[in-house]
Amino acid sequence: MSEQNAHAQHAEGKHAHHIVSPKTYALILLALLVGTATTVWASYVDLGIWNPVIALAIACTKATLVVLFFMHVKYSSKLTMLTVLAGIFMFLTLIGMTLADYISRAWGQW
Repeated sequence: MSEQNAHAQHAEGKHAHHIVSPKTYALILLALLVGTATTVWASYVDLGIWNPVIALAIACTKATLVVLFFMHVKYSSKLTMLTVLAGIFMFLTLIGMTLADYISRAWGQW
């Protein structure tokens, strides 16, 4: 009987949600603040060609933390994770196509 009840509750969308502790949110907030401070610090340091690489790495790390914890993707179903990964793949595909078009223009004129 309990298996039927659990299946009925899951079918109705009344399954239990994962509860994240305030300590976890505080640690993620601290990590985001450290990431922000690191970004500001890196903006004042001349690293040559590595400045945008470092800034993008920090930004991607912070975005990953926000998506995983504040948007609860870490605790969601595999379908939600697949949807997020499909969006990231589509974004990277469009960026790659844009850069391929940009690089292939005006060969030899620069």
